[in-house]
This record gives sequence, C-alpha cells and structure tokens, in this order.
Amino acid sequence: QEQLVESGGGLVQPGGSLRLSCAASGMIFSRRTWGWYRQGLGKQRELIAYVGNIPIYVDSFVKGRFVISRDNAKNMVYLEMSDLKPEDTGVYYCNTAPEWGIQWGQGTQVTVSS
Repeated sequence: QEQLVESGGGLVQPGGSLRLSCAASGMIFSRRTWGWYRQGLGKQRELIAYVGNIPIYVDSFVKGRFVISRDNAKNMVYLEMSDLKPEDTGVYYCNTAPEWGIQWGQGTQVTVSS
C-alpha cells in the first residue's frame, strides 16, 4: 500500500526556518521524481519544487530560500525552508511530480506569523 507521511511543520516568525520531511512507503521510491506542494487557505494546491536527479524550483518566490532534497536509501524527501515569509503559509504535501500520482497524505501545516 502506497503511503506518504509529511512532518516538520509549525508556527514560525517571519525570517525563521523549518525543515519538512516526507516518508514514502509501498513503492519503488528511487524510480520516481518527488515534489513538494503547498495549499494556501482558499487556494488550490500547487507544486513548488521537485527533485529527480536535480532540483527544480517551479515557484520563483521560493528560489534561493527553499532547498528540496531526497534520500533514496531512506525513502525520504525533504524541504529546507529559510527566510520564511507570511506568503509561505499553508499546508505542505509531498507527492510524485510534476504530476501527482499517489493518494495524498495528511500534509503538514506551516504558519508564518509574528
């Protein structure tokens, strides 16, 4: 059974940092391209970055502030977030990318507020 579990979100002040993690199970992890998606309040879920052999930052607003990485030995995907801004607030999900193909996990809430 394919499963995705996201963690690492929280409440942080503007300028702060967080590290999100995604644990994937039930599939051949290393063969897929993985991405992080964000869903802001009242907005559609959108792809912000993905990584196959190299990282691709779809959302120019996160370029230079976020770093996506993967660990094929651990079946994990990470998103290092720095210099966080209120606009980064939302629920963050991982999934295959650039097209999602696995049932969504519960996501992890990131709130950037003073």
